[in-house]
Amino acid sequence: MSLVAVLTADLMLLVQASERQAVGQQPAAAVRQQQHRPEPQKTLAAEENKQGNTPQPVKPLGQLHKPNLFVVTRKPLTNELLRKVARVSGVTALELADAASITLDGKRVQTLAVDPSTFRAYTPKVTAASDALWNNVAAGDVAVSFVLGNDGGLSLHSRVSGPAGSLRIGAYATTGFGAVDAVVSREVGRTLGLPHDNALIVSAPKTNSDKLRKALLKVLGKGTQVAMVNPVLPPAQAKVRTYAAGSFMSGEQITVALRAAASKLGRPYVWGAEGPDTFDCSGLVQWAFAQAGVRVPRVTHQQWLAGPQVPLAQIQPGDLIFWRLDPTNPGYISHVAIYWGGGKMVVAPRTGDVVKIAPINTRNLAGIVRVSPALAARVR
Repeated sequence: MSLVAVLTADLMLLVQASERQAVGQQPAAAVRQQQHRPEPQKTLAAEENKQGNTPQPVKPLGQLHKPNLFVVTRKPLTNELLRKVARVSGVTALELADAASITLDGKRVQTLAVDPSTFRAYTPKVTAASDALWNNVAAGDVAVSFVLGNDGGLSLHSRVSGPAGSLRIGAYATTGFGAVDAVVSREVGRTLGLPHDNALIVSAPKTNSDKLRKALLKVLGKGTQVAMVNPVLPPAQAKVRTYAAGSFMSGEQITVALRAAASKLGRPYVWGAEGPDTFDCSGLVQWAFAQAGVRVPRVTHQQWLAGPQVPLAQIQPGDLIFWRLDPTNPGYISHVAIYWGGGKMVVAPRTGDVVKIAPINTRNLAGIVRVSPALAARVR
């Protein structure tokens, strides 16, 4: 199994074909508040897994810990290495886990195996506070991210195929760690064949995350990947930057990307698909922009970093539109589309739907990003 794909230090941190129209013919003011997808499901957890095996109840939620770094190593983390990490200045809490990519319902899914009693404290507050969610994980269920569950068609209570038989979808829980889309207990992780003790969540809320990342790389050595999660950065790195002429896509590049996206109208949404015949929302964005020679990162929350945010009133064809639709992690960027012009977008909505051109809306809108090729290429 491959190690979990994580973000690197470079983080700065769509109606059928007949509906095609000339790009950008109408002004941005045509944007309307219409709902373009079903209202997100608010339930986090399935009914109690009474057939599961829970050796002991999940402990009540204690103090929350803000995760700031996510570490994946090639070899298991020893007690000696953990002690060294704990002694690094600024580190306040650590959580050990197992990490790997597994096949779930025919999809390659980055997965964490955790202790539900302790790991819950490192997740977003809404997720952390759900006893039912973590009891189901402890009883042998898999918790999948809201996007994989709601958009990918994995409904609560359903059973899906896994490496060692079927698993019940017991909860939705977006943790926000890199591209992790599934969480199981460490006991279930053992049956799935996940490597042991190769992932670490680090809380250091008062320390420069970039400097801490470099310090941990020295301690943990070659082959270690350290991603910044909820990074703590000095004010100087958060200042407003100016963009020189030529920092953004040319008119020709925008036209090529939009025509490429429109050429896929009617193609089905498949979670995790990158084209050329099926797509998820961010996969469509990446593929279409690649046809114009513009490299953008793969997943939605990374694409959010591909350029500066612009006001909705200034939206232009080719800009990316982002939404926060995830009730398990309300701050998470969970959906993206490409602005087509005339108040419409090109979007791959969710399982059961197809790439289409549709009116956009501002419900749960996170913002608009104008892609800067140079900036987008540095995001991993």
